[in-house]
Amino acid sequence: MVQTVVRCYVMNLEARSVLSERVLLLDVGYRPLSIISVRRAILLMVCQKADAVHESDQLVRSERFDLFAPSVAKLRYSVAAPFKSRASLHRKSVFARDDYECQYCGRRAECIDHVIPRSKGGEHQWENVVACCRACNLAKGDTLLSESTFRLRSAPIAPEPLEVAVALKRNFPDEWLAYLPARFALSA
Repeated sequence: MVQTVVRCYVMNLEARSVLSERVLLLDVGYRPLSIISVRRAILLMVCQKADAVHESDQLVRSERFDLFAPSVAKLRYSVAAPFKSRASLHRKSVFARDDYECQYCGRRAECIDHVIPRSKGGEHQWENVVACCRACNLAKGDTLLSESTFRLRSAPIAPEPLEVAVALKRNFPDEWLAYLPARFALSA
């Protein structure tokens, strides 16, 4: 039955944009698990695996029912969530972690810098990569912090995978704030 319901969506331009919106998925204890699409959240609700905690004002229509698109959904049962200890390290996630600010001077960041240069044995890891402006990157060059006048504004840390996902999605709904720890709301 689920397959027939899923295939019955009336797909107009408005519905396509609604189905691609994001939903915060919570576990039974109201802890954030992941960010999923509205389409996936509706599938979980139709299969009676999840409930909508908060709904948006956008309506999703199908042949058999109309419902408001969820903005926060909660699973009905406990799941063994896959544990990913470290977030993927890429340029956008470094900028999101550092809030697009240079970690040396505070200006707008344009590039990333290895605190300990790779030529001097530095690894490409979260704890060694920071966002910085072009001027600071050129001035620091291939030197260690101890050999230069540069000081980090904050020590680089490895964020949790969900923290990066939330930070990359800069304009998340206000309903999410109640369920995200304060450090997750990096760029609210």
